[in-house]
Amino acid sequence: MQITITNPLWLLLVLVFLAMLLVLLLVVTKPILRYVVGKQVSNVVERLTSDKYTQNLLELLPAGKRISALNILEIGLRAQSGQVITRPMGPPRHFAGYENLMFVPPQMTRLSLPQSTQVDMQVTLGPKASKPLVIGIPIMISAMAYGIALSEEAKRALARASKSLQTATCSGEGPFLPEERQEAGKYVLQISRWAWGARNHGQISSADMLEVQMGQGADTGAAKVEAAEFKGRAQVLAGLAPGQPAISFPAPPGIQNSGDWPNFMKDLRQKANGIPIALKLMATGRVEEDLAAAVDLGFDAVVIDGAQGGSHASTAIKQDDFGLPSLNALVRTERFLRSRGVRDRISLIVTGGYFTPGECLKALALGADAVYLATVPLFSLTHGQLGKVIPWEPPTTLVFYDSPDKTKLDINRSATSVVNTITSMVLEMEEGMRALGKASLKELSPDDLVALDSFTSEVTGVKRVY
Repeated sequence: MQITITNPLWLLLVLVFLAMLLVLLLVVTKPILRYVVGKQVSNVVERLTSDKYTQNLLELLPAGKRISALNILEIGLRAQSGQVITRPMGPPRHFAGYENLMFVPPQMTRLSLPQSTQVDMQVTLGPKASKPLVIGIPIMISAMAYGIALSEEAKRALARASKSLQTATCSGEGPFLPEERQEAGKYVLQISRWAWGARNHGQISSADMLEVQMGQGADTGAAKVEAAEFKGRAQVLAGLAPGQPAISFPAPPGIQNSGDWPNFMKDLRQKANGIPIALKLMATGRVEEDLAAAVDLGFDAVVIDGAQGGSHASTAIKQDDFGLPSLNALVRTERFLRSRGVRDRISLIVTGGYFTPGECLKALALGADAVYLATVPLFSLTHGQLGKVIPWEPPTTLVFYDSPDKTKLDINRSATSVVNTITSMVLEMEEGMRALGKASLKELSPDDLVALDSFTSEVTGVKRVY
């Protein structure tokens, strides 16, 4: 039998009765609950303060002083599998960086610019190439591979966002995804270190810049992706058979030793048909040696990835113990290119651990032409959609290729979130420019900065605050 209450007065009386019943229940049970909870807490505290160390749960406290929760987690993963472990989101290390650099706007000798002043944020990459890449803002969406890392939905959303932002998106090292190219405006195609990495004529002709990938912030050398993580359309587009793992090479196809580079570049230059060719490197203590080879080979741009740069499923040792911090990498690269007299010919793109508008603007002041962002747009993709997976799964299951939840990602909503995030960052950078009294990125220089400590001053050449 169904009872329907239509009289508002009766409904109010019922609600009041239920409320009184709830209060009465709490009053009756509260002493019981207090006793039970108090007894259990007392027992726990007594055990924690009386059990000997070897049987005490809190033995983890002194251990935690020596090793981190991350160390404990990864020890467990190694003990479980006996295999190489890979992290999905890049290195956890923090290096000294841009936080000890501050902008120094003059206030009496040079006034700031009015809020209505239009700031020229346009960037030309590969200026000496026949068809240089021109983007509307100095922020680009970095290489994140389809299949090896991201889903088709995530790559399409990033490409769609890049077109709205009038900037470029990079294919990453994964198989060529036609839908990504269709969604993007300006498109950077990586010539990567995998069997499919040479790319065919149609793929190369669709690009606005090529990027020869030799390494990145958290990875260089050979790597392997198991077939189970790569199965499906990505495996088909990669030209792999079902069950066949993807194994990378030390260099792009066609490079067996260092003597192969001249012919490789000659052939690639013909295929490029005038668009710029960039070289992407993991910054290391040999960065000048690598850059010298890049200059001699005629690259139009270099992409320098600092040690903070992530790489999906790269090993802990490469993330923790290889590379140079991004700030050092930028300064050493810029100084070398200037010393060789090619700074006006070779564009400098930096990446690896850039998260804020201030960090990006400081990098530009120190000589970068553009900044690649990966983590920022990656996290932006899932904004407003986390409820689809948490608390049972991490947010990244919405964007990774090997996740069953990837189809839950709303491409339009994700693209809008990425656009909003990067638009906000650029607007803040423009505000910073106006505060400095400058209306163009070309006016920025290290003189607009001051260092808060001797180390940062020595690294960058920026004057100290004291």
